[in-house]
Amino acid sequence: MNFTSGADVPELLSLENIRGQLIRLEDTIIFLLIERAQFAFNHKIYEAGAFKDEIGFDGSWLEWFLFETESFHAKARRFTSPDEHPFTPLARLPQPIIKPQNFPSLLYQPAATHPSVNVNSRILNFYVEHIVPGITGVGKGKPGVVEDDGNYGSAATRDVEVLQALSRRIHFGMFVSESKFLSAPHDFIPHILSNPPNEEALAGLITKPAVEAKLLVRLANKARVYGCEMDADGRVVEVPDEEMGSRGKIDLAAVVGMYRDWVIPLTKDVEVDYLIHRLDGVPQSQIDEWMKGKKE
Repeated sequence: MNFTSGADVPELLSLENIRGQLIRLEDTIIFLLIERAQFAFNHKIYEAGAFKDEIGFDGSWLEWFLFETESFHAKARRFTSPDEHPFTPLARLPQPIIKPQNFPSLLYQPAATHPSVNVNSRILNFYVEHIVPGITGVGKGKPGVVEDDGNYGSAATRDVEVLQALSRRIHFGMFVSESKFLSAPHDFIPHILSNPPNEEALAGLITKPAVEAKLLVRLANKARVYGCEMDADGRVVEVPDEEMGSRGKIDLAAVVGMYRDWVIPLTKDVEVDYLIHRLDGVPQSQIDEWMKGKKE
């Protein structure tokens, strides 16, 4: 999201603007997955300590790549932006070497005792355990699949890019929650204040099954187009969906399944977790004012 374009807070938090950002991230994620799919699974880069002698790091090669990459990005103030969340704990990252920008206040900051929503550990887990095997063809019984091609640096570079894009997309759920909360706070407040908070009801207020269904159709169409091959004359080579993984650039089912089984559910968790703490520290007078909207 471009926070320095001069747009005011209502415009930045409009659902139309947020949806536009999410649709653009679909393109980014698909293209990055295509880039990662050109390399083998390379399981070794995800094993803790597999490169300890070379890098002096107890974690995996990918975790080391994330740390080194995010250390540089932190110096360039990337993680001062409200839509960026590092996989490396912030306490381990260096401070920016240039003055942070003055971003508008878009998200409610919960009480200091509650940390900001961050599901990157879950993103990393499902990506390594499910997505990379899916897009590289491991375990699908396909002929000619190479499980290790030795391109550890190139594969990890692509991994970092995909992970950061997935993180932005999933954590964008907080902007969705804030936008919907501000549009009708009286609908959310009773469910937030119930003991315990009614997570199912909160999820129902932010979930649109029809929108999710359209998203999956749109995603499949994009993956089909972006992942197709062209002949020497620039004509599209028609490939059946079930053969996209072997003859195209990306496995169509792997991309759609990633969103259906992981991205959408995790985004929903982020949205609900944000809402649960949306009233932390909010004065009762403000809550009463919001509730008047329901009576009127």
